[in-house]
Amino acid sequence: MFTWASAPFARTFPFKLDIFKKNAKAVIFVRSSGGDGSSSASRRCPCAMGPPANTVEGPMSSRAAEVKRSKLDDGVSGGICKLAEPNSVPEPSSLAFLRENLKSEEALSRHLSLDEEGAHSQPLLNNQWRRRTVSESNVLDAGGLRGRQQSFRDGVGHAASETYLVTRLSFKLLRYLGVGYRWITRFLALGCYATCLMPGFLQVGYYYYFSKCVRRSIVYGDEPRNRLDLYIPENINESKPVVAFITGGAWIIGYKAWGSLLGQELVERDVIVACIDYRNFPQGTISDMVKDASQGISFVCNNIAEYGGDPNRIYLVGQSAGAHISACSLVDQAIKEAEIGRAGLSWSTSQIKAYIGISGGYNLLGLVDHFHKRGLYRSIFLSMMEGEQSLPRFSPELLVQNPSYRDAVYLLPPIYLFHGTGDYSIPCDASTNFADVLQSVGVQVEVRLYKDKTHTDLFIQDPLRGGKDALLEDILGVIHAGDPVAQANDVTAPPRRRLVPEIFLKLARRISPF
Repeated sequence: MFTWASAPFARTFPFKLDIFKKNAKAVIFVRSSGGDGSSSASRRCPCAMGPPANTVEGPMSSRAAEVKRSKLDDGVSGGICKLAEPNSVPEPSSLAFLRENLKSEEALSRHLSLDEEGAHSQPLLNNQWRRRTVSESNVLDAGGLRGRQQSFRDGVGHAASETYLVTRLSFKLLRYLGVGYRWITRFLALGCYATCLMPGFLQVGYYYYFSKCVRRSIVYGDEPRNRLDLYIPENINESKPVVAFITGGAWIIGYKAWGSLLGQELVERDVIVACIDYRNFPQGTISDMVKDASQGISFVCNNIAEYGGDPNRIYLVGQSAGAHISACSLVDQAIKEAEIGRAGLSWSTSQIKAYIGISGGYNLLGLVDHFHKRGLYRSIFLSMMEGEQSLPRFSPELLVQNPSYRDAVYLLPPIYLFHGTGDYSIPCDASTNFADVLQSVGVQVEVRLYKDKTHTDLFIQDPLRGGKDALLEDILGVIHAGDPVAQANDVTAPPRRRLVPEIFLKLARRISPF
């Protein structure tokens, strides 16, 4: 015998719940049996014709047997149900179908409610029926707990999947790099460098995972790494300026969390920061990285107002390899806009208030030999850049000199290039040469050099040292230009506290592989 039960009861107690799908219509029934195998405790579907039958043990009553099995009227959404045939075979995806289409206990209880006579006259004849009288409010409370547990499980699952992905790609990368003396020493140096700065990294990591200002892993596209982190000030009483940040990582180890230190600094100055993740090599090549970055920028331009950001004050910032990728995205978007117009494009260069490149390289042809000497071998670098023939295509410095793209050059926003003179990973000439070319074609550009600062001094060691941060003040100077109130707040802002002892910072600087 088949008996009806509301969704909370069916999900809470050990009745066997079967769901059938036929012609896009749901069929729900509960099978319960007495100790002797006979059926017991019947509740009828409200769509069945006639008043509800009395509940009795033993064989199905003659009145219940005469219930007409009516057709569903456009599925469960109409509140109509049908008894299933005993020999029906449930589909494997039946549970998923129920969870997807019948999420509300209240909606289900409306489908299966008893009329007044049945609700008051049915005797509770056995333990199975008494167990069905559990409070629905308790079930709803349990549903909220299950939701929080599901959210936690989803977070753990996402972290586990990313860890697996990084591990798998690391082994794949090692096959490209080989196990030579130079790479072994670099990996050892990287480990020692991270160990020296671990006191600061732990504090930044705690902020990243537990601060209410951070919203992690917001999906902006369909690819595996198409996620971004948002750093939002606690006080959103008016629209805030926005930084769309592309992290560095030698096109190999970039990750959105690397921008957490800059995000924490800027959010304390009332600036919203979006750290955009992208596919790295060997998961993707340079065209994939540029595509991901452009899609992330598009998400920021079109959705940041929902998070309290000002869509008219968006600043594109990139560091190291991220500076190169973001510059490629900006120039590529300007070329598309000049060729086909703004119609059909998801974002426009006019939405970018300014571009800030930190320690970036913008002419790949001039950097291939330098990277080879530094350990990023020519064969690997050309694989990342899709061959030597593609280097001009992904060199912003060369693209803006192309007469065919002259109209696109006029669409570029003001550009600011920041670089340390002690940078050996990407020499500061990369920024000064790019600035000279931009100036020659009529682009507003400004270069700021930091004496004796290395590739990691500007972005890592100096912020961890605390006090006044020259790079941070220059970035804020660009963002808060024309805003006297914000500029006054920047002047009176307290210095940041030190996160790492000076001796560890100096040691990290000496052994840094960058």
